[in-house]
Amino acid sequence: MEFTKMHGLGNDFIIVAGETALPDNAAELAVRLCNRFFGIGADGLVYILPSDNADFRMRIINSDGSEAEQCGNAIRCVAKYVYDTGLVGKTELTIETLGAGVQPVRLSIESGKVAQVTVDMGEPILNGLDVPTTIDANPVLGHTVEVEGREFKFTAVSMGNPHCVIYVDDAVGFDLAAWGPKLEKHPLFPRKINVEFATVNSREQVDMRVWERGAGPTLACGTGACATLVSSVLNGLTGREATISLAGGDLRIAWNEDNNRIYMTGPAAFVYSGTLA
Repeated sequence: MEFTKMHGLGNDFIIVAGETALPDNAAELAVRLCNRFFGIGADGLVYILPSDNADFRMRIINSDGSEAEQCGNAIRCVAKYVYDTGLVGKTELTIETLGAGVQPVRLSIESGKVAQVTVDMGEPILNGLDVPTTIDANPVLGHTVEVEGREFKFTAVSMGNPHCVIYVDDAVGFDLAAWGPKLEKHPLFPRKINVEFATVNSREQVDMRVWERGAGPTLACGTGACATLVSSVLNGLTGREATISLAGGDLRIAWNEDNNRIYMTGPAAFVYSGTLA
Protein backbone atom coordinates (compact mmCIF):
# COMPACT_ATOMS: atom_id res chain seq x y z
CA MET A 1 0.00 0.00 0.00
CA GLU A 2 1.41 3.36 -1.00
CA PHE A 3 0.80 6.25 1.38
CA THR A 4 1.76 9.85 2.01
CA LYS A 5 2.22 11.36 5.45
CA MET A 6 0.82 14.91 5.68
CA HIS A 7 -0.16 17.36 8.38
CA GLY A 8 -2.24 20.46 8.89
CA LEU A 9 -0.60 22.51 11.65
CA GLY A 10 0.75 19.32 13.19
CA ASN A 11 -2.55 17.41 13.05
CA ASP A 12 -1.11 14.53 11.02
CA PHE A 13 -2.61 11.97 8.69
CA ILE A 14 -1.74 8.94 6.59
CA ILE A 15 -3.15 9.75 3.15
CA VAL A 16 -4.09 6.89 0.82
CA ALA A 17 -5.24 7.55 -2.75
CA GLY A 18 -6.18 5.17 -5.54
CA GLU A 19 -8.74 2.98 -3.77
CA THR A 20 -12.24 2.90 -5.23
CA ALA A 21 -13.96 2.32 -1.89
CA LEU A 22 -13.20 2.25 1.82
CA PRO A 23 -11.55 -1.10 2.62
CA ASP A 24 -13.44 -3.46 4.91
CA ASN A 25 -10.49 -3.49 7.31
CA ALA A 26 -10.01 0.29 7.39
CA ALA A 27 -10.66 0.50 11.15
CA GLU A 28 -8.11 -2.23 11.88
CA LEU A 29 -5.58 -0.59 9.56
CA ALA A 30 -6.06 2.81 11.22
CA VAL A 31 -5.40 1.43 14.70
CA ARG A 32 -2.27 -0.38 13.53
CA LEU A 33 -0.82 2.24 11.19
CA CYS A 34 -1.55 5.28 13.35
CA ASN A 35 0.30 3.78 16.31
CA ARG A 36 3.29 6.05 16.88
CA PHE A 37 5.52 3.28 18.25
CA PHE A 38 4.69 0.26 16.10
CA GLY A 39 3.21 1.90 13.00
CA ILE A 40 3.65 4.96 10.82
CA GLY A 41 2.12 7.22 13.43
CA ALA A 42 -0.72 9.68 12.85
CA ASP A 43 -3.91 11.13 14.25
CA GLY A 44 -5.92 9.46 11.50
CA LEU A 45 -5.98 7.45 8.27
CA VAL A 46 -7.53 9.33 5.33
CA TYR A 47 -8.74 7.78 2.08
CA ILE A 48 -9.21 9.88 -1.07
CA LEU A 49 -11.98 8.17 -3.03
CA PRO A 50 -14.10 8.80 -6.14
CA SER A 51 -17.32 10.76 -5.67
CA ASP A 52 -20.53 10.98 -7.67
CA ASN A 53 -21.26 14.40 -6.20
CA ALA A 54 -17.88 16.16 -5.99
CA ASP A 55 -14.37 16.07 -7.42
CA PHE A 56 -13.25 13.73 -4.62
CA ARG A 57 -14.60 12.01 -1.54
CA MET A 58 -12.77 11.94 1.81
CA ARG A 59 -13.16 9.26 4.48
CA ILE A 60 -11.37 9.71 7.80
CA ILE A 61 -10.67 6.89 10.25
CA ASN A 62 -9.41 8.05 13.65
CA SER A 63 -6.46 6.45 15.37
CA ASP A 64 -8.85 4.43 17.58
CA GLY A 65 -10.63 2.96 14.53
CA SER A 66 -13.76 5.12 14.73
CA GLU A 67 -14.82 7.17 11.72
CA ALA A 68 -14.87 10.97 11.83
CA GLU A 69 -17.63 12.78 9.98
CA GLN A 70 -15.39 15.71 9.07
CA CYS A 71 -11.94 17.15 9.74
CA GLY A 72 -10.85 20.64 8.73
CA ASN A 73 -7.14 19.86 8.77
CA ALA A 74 -7.60 16.64 6.80
CA ILE A 75 -9.61 18.34 4.06
CA ARG A 76 -6.82 20.90 3.57
CA CYS A 77 -4.31 18.05 3.30
CA VAL A 78 -6.51 16.27 0.76
CA ALA A 79 -6.87 19.47 -1.29
CA LYS A 80 -3.11 20.02 -1.35
CA TYR A 81 -2.46 16.38 -2.19
CA VAL A 82 -4.77 16.23 -5.21
CA TYR A 83 -3.40 19.48 -6.67
CA ASP A 84 0.29 19.02 -5.95
CA THR A 85 0.28 15.43 -7.26
CA GLY A 86 -1.56 16.42 -10.44
CA LEU A 87 -4.85 14.63 -9.76
CA VAL A 88 -6.57 17.96 -10.41
CA GLY A 89 -5.40 21.10 -12.18
CA LYS A 90 -7.98 23.64 -11.03
CA THR A 91 -7.76 25.87 -7.97
CA GLU A 92 -11.44 25.62 -7.06
CA LEU A 93 -12.76 22.14 -6.37
CA THR A 94 -15.22 20.23 -4.20
CA ILE A 95 -14.62 17.47 -1.66
CA GLU A 96 -17.39 15.25 -0.30
CA THR A 97 -17.33 14.49 3.44
CA LEU A 98 -19.33 12.03 5.51
CA GLY A 99 -20.89 14.52 7.92
CA ALA A 100 -20.78 17.92 6.22
CA GLY A 101 -21.67 16.97 2.66
CA VAL A 102 -19.91 18.51 -0.33
CA GLN A 103 -17.55 21.32 0.61
CA PRO A 104 -16.10 23.88 -1.84
CA VAL A 105 -12.35 24.46 -1.55
CA ARG A 106 -10.23 27.31 -2.94
CA LEU A 107 -6.46 26.94 -3.34
CA SER A 108 -3.79 29.63 -3.11
CA ILE A 109 -0.82 28.66 -5.27
CA GLU A 110 2.81 29.72 -4.83
CA SER A 111 5.62 28.43 -7.10
CA GLY A 112 3.27 25.82 -8.54
CA LYS A 113 2.30 24.33 -5.17
CA VAL A 114 -0.57 24.87 -2.74
CA ALA A 115 0.41 27.33 -0.03
CA GLN A 116 -2.96 28.02 1.63
CA VAL A 117 -6.36 26.35 1.46
CA THR A 118 -9.68 28.09 2.10
CA VAL A 119 -12.53 25.72 2.84
CA ASP A 120 -16.22 26.55 2.88
CA MET A 121 -17.04 24.62 6.05
CA GLY A 122 -20.79 25.14 5.73
CA GLU A 123 -23.28 26.44 8.26
CA PRO A 124 -22.84 25.69 11.96
CA ILE A 125 -25.47 23.51 13.62
CA LEU A 126 -26.56 25.02 16.93
CA ASN A 127 -29.64 23.02 17.92
CA GLY A 128 -28.55 20.98 20.92
CA LEU A 129 -30.33 17.79 19.89
CA ASP A 130 -28.78 17.96 16.42
CA VAL A 131 -25.17 18.55 17.56
CA PRO A 132 -25.95 16.04 19.17
CA THR A 133 -26.34 16.63 22.89
CA THR A 134 -29.18 15.60 25.17
CA ILE A 135 -30.09 19.28 25.65
CA ASP A 136 -33.22 20.59 23.93
CA ALA A 137 -32.08 24.18 23.34
CA ASN A 138 -31.10 26.28 20.33
CA PRO A 139 -28.40 27.40 20.80
CA VAL A 140 -26.77 25.67 23.77
CA LEU A 141 -24.96 28.55 25.50
CA GLY A 142 -23.46 28.51 28.97
CA HIS A 143 -24.82 25.08 29.81
CA THR A 144 -23.19 23.34 32.76
CA VAL A 145 -21.49 19.97 32.53
CA GLU A 146 -20.19 18.40 35.75
CA VAL A 147 -17.26 16.01 35.83
CA GLU A 148 -15.88 14.57 39.08
CA GLY A 149 -17.16 17.50 41.11
CA ARG A 150 -15.91 20.20 38.71
CA GLU A 151 -18.33 22.27 36.68
CA PHE A 152 -17.63 23.62 33.20
CA LYS A 153 -19.80 25.99 31.15
CA PHE A 154 -19.88 25.12 27.46
CA THR A 155 -21.31 26.09 24.09
CA ALA A 156 -22.32 23.25 21.75
CA VAL A 157 -21.65 23.52 18.01
CA SER A 158 -21.62 20.99 15.19
CA MET A 159 -19.54 21.58 12.08
CA GLY A 160 -20.61 18.22 10.67
CA ASN A 161 -19.04 16.72 13.80
CA PRO A 162 -19.86 17.60 17.44
CA HIS A 163 -17.98 20.12 19.59
CA CYS A 164 -18.27 21.67 23.01
CA VAL A 165 -16.32 24.88 23.61
CA ILE A 166 -15.23 25.71 27.15
CA TYR A 167 -13.60 29.01 28.15
CA VAL A 168 -10.72 28.79 30.63
CA ASP A 169 -8.18 31.25 32.02
CA ASP A 170 -5.21 29.59 30.31
CA ALA A 171 -6.00 27.31 27.38
CA VAL A 172 -2.30 26.89 26.54
CA GLY A 173 -1.49 25.45 29.96
CA PHE A 174 -4.75 23.59 30.51
CA ASP A 175 -4.54 19.92 31.53
CA LEU A 176 -6.13 18.27 28.49
CA ALA A 177 -5.31 14.75 29.61
CA ALA A 178 -7.12 15.18 32.92
CA TRP A 179 -10.41 16.54 31.61
CA GLY A 180 -10.59 15.86 27.87
CA PRO A 181 -11.41 12.13 27.99
CA LYS A 182 -13.96 12.57 30.77
CA LEU A 183 -15.82 15.28 28.86
CA GLU A 184 -15.56 13.42 25.55
CA LYS A 185 -17.56 10.49 26.96
CA HIS A 186 -19.96 12.42 29.21
CA PRO A 187 -23.62 11.25 29.01
CA LEU A 188 -24.65 14.72 27.77
CA PHE A 189 -22.99 13.78 24.47
CA PRO A 190 -24.58 10.63 23.02
CA ARG A 191 -22.05 10.29 20.18
CA LYS A 192 -19.13 11.55 22.28
CA ILE A 193 -17.72 15.00 21.56
CA ASN A 194 -14.65 17.02 20.59
CA VAL A 195 -13.69 19.35 23.43
CA GLU A 196 -12.14 22.78 22.87
CA PHE A 197 -10.63 24.78 25.73
CA ALA A 198 -10.35 28.43 24.72
CA THR A 199 -8.97 31.71 26.05
CA VAL A 200 -10.06 34.93 24.33
CA ASN A 201 -7.17 37.41 24.23
CA SER A 202 -8.87 40.02 22.04
CA ARG A 203 -11.79 40.33 19.66
CA GLU A 204 -9.44 39.21 16.88
CA GLN A 205 -7.48 36.39 18.53
CA VAL A 206 -8.27 33.28 20.60
CA ASP A 207 -5.97 30.60 22.03
CA MET A 208 -7.46 27.11 21.76
CA ARG A 209 -6.38 23.60 22.70
CA VAL A 210 -8.33 20.51 21.76
CA TRP A 211 -9.12 17.00 22.89
CA GLU A 212 -10.38 15.24 19.78
CA ARG A 213 -12.97 12.50 19.91
CA GLY A 214 -11.27 9.25 18.89
CA ALA A 215 -7.77 10.74 18.75
CA GLY A 216 -7.06 12.50 22.05
CA PRO A 217 -4.93 15.64 22.24
CA THR A 218 -3.90 16.91 18.80
CA LEU A 219 -1.87 19.93 17.72
CA ALA A 220 -4.75 21.38 15.71
CA CYS A 221 -8.41 20.85 14.86
CA GLY A 222 -9.94 22.77 11.95
CA THR A 223 -13.57 22.07 12.77
CA GLY A 224 -12.76 22.84 16.41
CA ALA A 225 -11.34 26.22 15.41
CA CYS A 226 -14.54 26.92 13.47
CA ALA A 227 -16.67 25.88 16.45
CA THR A 228 -14.60 28.11 18.72
CA LEU A 229 -15.14 31.13 16.49
CA VAL A 230 -18.90 30.46 16.34
CA SER A 231 -19.06 30.07 20.10
CA SER A 232 -17.06 33.23 20.66
CA VAL A 233 -19.37 35.25 18.40
CA LEU A 234 -22.48 33.86 20.08
CA ASN A 235 -21.06 34.71 23.49
CA GLY A 236 -20.13 38.24 22.38
CA LEU A 237 -16.41 37.68 22.85
CA THR A 238 -15.06 38.23 19.31
CA GLY A 239 -16.03 39.63 15.95
CA ARG A 240 -17.13 37.37 13.10
CA GLU A 241 -13.55 36.89 11.88
CA ALA A 242 -10.62 35.99 14.11
CA THR A 243 -7.35 34.11 14.32
CA ILE A 244 -7.63 30.89 16.29
CA SER A 245 -4.20 29.96 17.65
CA LEU A 246 -3.65 26.23 18.15
CA ALA A 247 -0.62 24.33 19.43
CA GLY A 248 0.50 23.73 15.83
CA GLY A 249 -0.14 27.22 14.46
CA ASP A 250 -2.87 29.65 13.43
CA LEU A 251 -6.07 29.31 11.42
CA ARG A 252 -8.08 32.25 10.13
CA ILE A 253 -11.80 31.65 10.63
CA ALA A 254 -14.62 33.84 9.30
CA TRP A 255 -18.38 33.49 9.86
CA ASN A 256 -20.12 35.23 6.97
CA GLU A 257 -23.14 37.17 8.17
CA ASP A 258 -24.86 37.14 4.78
CA ASN A 259 -24.89 33.40 4.05
CA ASN A 260 -24.24 32.02 7.58
CA ARG A 261 -21.31 29.93 6.31
CA ILE A 262 -17.93 29.40 7.97
CA TYR A 263 -14.69 29.86 6.01
CA MET A 264 -11.42 28.38 7.25
CA THR A 265 -8.04 29.34 5.81
CA GLY A 266 -4.77 27.62 6.67
CA PRO A 267 -1.82 25.59 5.36
CA ALA A 268 -1.14 21.90 4.79
CA ALA A 269 2.19 20.17 4.33
CA PHE A 270 3.77 17.00 2.98
CA VAL A 271 6.05 15.04 5.30
CA TYR A 272 7.05 11.97 3.27
CA SER A 273 5.73 9.17 1.08
CA GLY A 274 6.32 5.44 1.43
CA THR A 275 5.16 1.93 0.69
CA LEU A 276 3.78 -0.41 3.34
CA ALA A 277 4.58 -4.05 2.77
